[in-house]
Amino acid sequence: MAESEIGAFDAAAAQQLLADVFAPWVQDLQLTIEAIHPPGTEGGAGATLRMKFSERLCREGGVICGQALMSLADTAMVFAVASASGRYRPMTTVDQTSHFLKPASNADVLADARIVRMGRTMAFGQVMLASAFDVKPVAMVSSAYALM
Repeated sequence: MAESEIGAFDAAAAQQLLADVFAPWVQDLQLTIEAIHPPGTEGGAGATLRMKFSERLCREGGVICGQALMSLADTAMVFAVASASGRYRPMTTVDQTSHFLKPASNADVLADARIVRMGRTMAFGQVMLASAFDVKPVAMVSSAYALM
């Protein structure tokens, strides 16, 4: 999806971006857009995504593996950057630091991604991951992206 195709970045544009830009293995995570938070929103520009629970994402005991959680957080930040920019911009992850706080098991996971600082060539953000059935965070992720 080219930058000029999006215009105002809203939930419909986000859903189209999810279908058009991401690799098939990311699409296999069955992510859905829960909300797009435009600039000026309480908490800042960002996006909330949901990753449906699947046994395929789990290790022993129904615990969702860290790799799936990190992929969710990384993908959610693409949408947060697009929300802050008002459009999709090609970007690449420069840094991602994940702190796993407790296991996520047998439930969908929500990723609330927010922009901390948006520059011309770099974007910095934070993602809070939580089980859909428990408000206590599962993980917190800090990330930096180079904007192309």
